[in-house]
Amino acid sequence: MIIDVSWYPWEVAAQLAVDSGLPLVRTLLGSQQLLTALDSYLESRNATDAAILLESESDVDRTLYQLLGGSNVRVWVHAGLTRDSARALKTMRPEPSFYAIVGGNGFVMDTYRRAVKEKLVRRDYRWNLIFTDYTGNNVDLSQLVLPTAVLYVDPAECCKISSRREDCSCPADLQRSQLVLNSFIQYIVEVYSRLDHDLATLTSTVDCDKIQGWEMNVTRDRLYRQFAEDAEMSNETVFYWDGERSGLFLRSRFVLSMYKPDEDLQTVATWSADEEYRLLQGVVLEPLKSFFRIGTSSAIPWTLPKIDPESGEPMLNEDGQPIYEGYCIDLIAKLSETMNFEYEIVTPKSGTFGTKLPNGSWDGIVGDLVRGETDLAVAALTMTAEREEVIDFVAPYFEQTGILIAIRKPIRKTSLFKFMTVLRTEVWLSIVGALVLTGFMIWLLDKYSPYSARNDPDSYPYPCREFTLKESFWFALTSFTPQGGGEAPKALSGRTLVAAYWLFVVLMLATFTANLAAFLTVERMQTPVSSLEQLARQSRINYTVVEGSTVHQYFINMKFAEDTLYRVWKEITLNATSDQAQYRVWDYPIREQYGHILLAINATGPVPDAKTGFDQVNEHTDADFAFIHDSAEIKYEVTRNCNLTEVGEVFAEQPYALAVQQGSRLQEDLSKALLGLQKERFLEQLASKYWNDTARQACPDADESEGITLESLGGVFIATLFGLGLAMITLAWEVFYYKRKESNKVQMLEANMEKPAENKKSLETKTDNFTKIRKRDVKGGKKSGKVTKGGKNVTIGDTFKPAAEKISFISVYPKGGYRP
Repeated sequence: MIIDVSWYPWEVAAQLAVDSGLPLVRTLLGSQQLLTALDSYLESRNATDAAILLESESDVDRTLYQLLGGSNVRVWVHAGLTRDSARALKTMRPEPSFYAIVGGNGFVMDTYRRAVKEKLVRRDYRWNLIFTDYTGNNVDLSQLVLPTAVLYVDPAECCKISSRREDCSCPADLQRSQLVLNSFIQYIVEVYSRLDHDLATLTSTVDCDKIQGWEMNVTRDRLYRQFAEDAEMSNETVFYWDGERSGLFLRSRFVLSMYKPDEDLQTVATWSADEEYRLLQGVVLEPLKSFFRIGTSSAIPWTLPKIDPESGEPMLNEDGQPIYEGYCIDLIAKLSETMNFEYEIVTPKSGTFGTKLPNGSWDGIVGDLVRGETDLAVAALTMTAEREEVIDFVAPYFEQTGILIAIRKPIRKTSLFKFMTVLRTEVWLSIVGALVLTGFMIWLLDKYSPYSARNDPDSYPYPCREFTLKESFWFALTSFTPQGGGEAPKALSGRTLVAAYWLFVVLMLATFTANLAAFLTVERMQTPVSSLEQLARQSRINYTVVEGSTVHQYFINMKFAEDTLYRVWKEITLNATSDQAQYRVWDYPIREQYGHILLAINATGPVPDAKTGFDQVNEHTDADFAFIHDSAEIKYEVTRNCNLTEVGEVFAEQPYALAVQQGSRLQEDLSKALLGLQKERFLEQLASKYWNDTARQACPDADESEGITLESLGGVFIATLFGLGLAMITLAWEVFYYKRKESNKVQMLEANMEKPAENKKSLETKTDNFTKIRKRDVKGGKKSGKVTKGGKNVTIGDTFKPAAEKISFISVYPKGGYRP
């Protein structure tokens, strides 16, 4: 018999067996069968690739030969784990979906600890520990940091190949290969001993130059048949026969266990080397989530670093990488929940979203997708024809976005007497002049009109308003109030003047009210410019863009298009050979503005980033600086900055979409997931979260909620307070004047008290005369208020006033003489 124990079949021995008829039996002394068991498990997990770490270079060769051609899993095999190999694993694209460490207990655990140190162990059930020395059931679980799969051979095999009892313990320095070979030869001898009674002994000479041994074919066939019969009779034999490979292989029994933190190993599958992989009855493994590297780039509010509210510094994860938040981060989290995958957010090392370099390559997110650094991109990435040549776009996830203009709200100059600016100074002076003239005319007409209450008392026997110069001006002034001027003059001429004056007052009040409302409203709504065309035609407001951005490139492209169109139009106009009358147009029919815009941008200077652009806009309080940028970011900034406002309509609209590698299977899955999110209105809810107009309502001067401010009409309150203060001053003057007048009266009376006799006699005389006069008037029946004394009329009081029919009076004389 020829026994082949090499891991790579020996072709010379195979050819010799064919030519001579000698039996050829192969066997494996290494861990190749354990690797086959690992491959079966990985395929059940839908693995596409795996990285396998082995103890030695010879193990690498044996593993590659065992798996290549017989496995559907792509493998990366390496001897041990060094710093260089760990770096290679980190940078491998696509990243291996599974890792396996194959070897003895010491090597496996040391390599696993090194992998944890190199931060390679990051996902559940992705690392597999394969023990080749029958120690898999004695794993140090304290070393395992994440859920892990453990695969090993049933330790009972050790007892079988070493011819010991079933409850034996295998030593740590077990020479497995030698024991397998000893057990293999022992089994061969046993089979041969059973064939001695059935077959005659044959002797054959083998000449290497001329091989003849056909008579051995009978022995070979009978031997192979005996191997097969032994394998079929019992599943407890140490070896089983594989006719296709002409080999006797160990009937190893594999044990697959799963580890979870804070739990012991749980056996999930056991099967023999000659059986198919299968789980234990009732066991269901947790489905493994796919893992994707998702590319994104910083953009507000799509992707922005998360800031620590206490320190104000960007927050970092365990690996020292920044933690992001924003619209795209929320969308990624929702997609991972919907599609059941794990992910890692990757930002490009160079560039932002993707620009084609002069050498034809790409940087940014697009470049990472092209090179396989990322599996998909979720960012504020616009769909362009150039990008579609190298990557595939998924259906848009955000409504049309474009370019918009941001400008600072002009700071209106506040004035407490702003309502006075509604009318010009000459109008106010004219009103004051009309008031003064009207007051003077009312006094003049009332004084000289024969039909006024003053000059015609018989027609107005009741008390009437006397229009002195003071009352006339008061009437003219109070006519401007809703209370009115009070009692009007009685003469027709005065009433005609008052009617005309009232008409003037009504018209002036209506004009002032209407102009005040319009003035305040227009002032609140006015903006320096309202469109890109107006911005291009003026020179007071400077404007800029982010250097190298898509907006900057847009204006460059439009300038190039304008130049090209002008050149073509000029060539057509000047070089027309037929029907020249149709081309006699010397005015360029297309409006040129993007060339002027690009010149103005270059004169101002592009800004390095959007934050700088918004800061510059905010610094120009006179609203003389504009920032042209992405509309979504401008709208987001406007909702959070009360000083900013958007101008005009969105132009150059383009959609934002997800992107994948060309031909990626993720394109269809992502499209279905996005369609489901649209039906759930998740995208609308996400948009309302980051573009929330209610946040702007907190602004003290938001256009949507601003009314007439106190600063605009504060002068009205000041005028009222001024009137109140003037009234208090007048009251103080009146009190002072009255007390002074009373004091003068007291002084005069005290001076008269110095001559009491004369005063008393004079008082009695005047009293007697007055009594006589009153008695005579009563007897004579006179009704007038005048009495005669010595044939002369005497008037009582300062002025004459008609008395009633009957007059009653009481004379009171002070007791003991008159004293003030």
